[in-house]
Amino acid sequence: MNHSLKHKIISILFAVLLFGLSGVAVFREKDTYSETERRLMAQMPSVSVKTLLSGTFMTEFEEFTVDQFPLREQFRTVKALANKYLFAKSENNDIYIKDGYYAAIQYPQNEDSIAYAAKVFNSVYDRYFKDGNYNVYFSLIPDKNYFLQEDAKQLCIDYDRFEAAIQESMQRFEYIDIFDTLQIDDYYKTDTHWRQEAIRPTADALLQGMNAAQTAGLSYEMKELDVPFYGVYYGQAALPAEAETMYYADNALFDNVKVYDHENRKDIGVYDFEKANGKDPYELYLSGPLSLVTIENPDAATDRELFLFRDSFGSSIAPYFIDSYAKITLIDIRYLQSAMLGNFVDFTEGSDVLFLYSTMILNSSEVLK
Repeated sequence: MNHSLKHKIISILFAVLLFGLSGVAVFREKDTYSETERRLMAQMPSVSVKTLLSGTFMTEFEEFTVDQFPLREQFRTVKALANKYLFAKSENNDIYIKDGYYAAIQYPQNEDSIAYAAKVFNSVYDRYFKDGNYNVYFSLIPDKNYFLQEDAKQLCIDYDRFEAAIQESMQRFEYIDIFDTLQIDDYYKTDTHWRQEAIRPTADALLQGMNAAQTAGLSYEMKELDVPFYGVYYGQAALPAEAETMYYADNALFDNVKVYDHENRKDIGVYDFEKANGKDPYELYLSGPLSLVTIENPDAATDRELFLFRDSFGSSIAPYFIDSYAKITLIDIRYLQSAMLGNFVDFTEGSDVLFLYSTMILNSSEVLK
């Protein structure tokens, strides 16, 4: 075979492959959701004079072709494996692995974001708690980089400076330090979140900090969830990983509590086993990311109330608070504007108020409202 013919054959095969795959991408049934990345997939944009002239059509079309490319998941895995083993890159899609733990790079430290989060929290304080009789607390949840930073050789935020900055901006809140109650083993290997079965000491530290700990305490039965768990970092890293096991803390006390989802106006359970079998098994805990949830405990030995401003970490730790409060209200201001809370929540005077947020959320606090 002469040199010229060889090049022609290669060019033809490349063109067939390129245009063939592109044709399949355009005409095949489109994916609407990525199970591994846990996000909606881009769809074919509408064609109009306006979108063509503005350039938005081509931008959205490029996103569409990338998301709908045939064998996309397989290509993502090949790319990730090549980055790791062929090019010796320490991360893929900003996810790195250390000692079997997947973590997202948290860098740089966003001072403006910290300031914005403090501004939002202080605004909530001024609007609802400044002139009343409330015990207002704040606690910061470290992400996994805090425990991996010394050995991982990745750039990460300065957690001491981060903690000091948020405390300085929230001096009217009583700070409860929980960093020392946690270690890397308390987090899922492939996910952002902590493991419920491991955070009883953290829950106890928070209750003690709010002077709400029950002297006897409860013992919990740790039950295994019969669903293989792959965390959000598993899909983002596109690297093979073993499934993890999830557990949930059970107690007969939970049989009598009333849990109400105000967003969807329905009763729910402390644990949602239907969602545990869905796209994100972590939504087992209090049905996942809901804007407003109340938990009422008729068997409580006290009439105390807790208002818990939280992100997703709060769903799995809140069950440990049920024994200590007659009523707990979980509020997620990522989905419910803080200025509107007075229309939905009656903040009972004399109550405890806890702002419990992860460093990851506060370093990208534009999600707070």
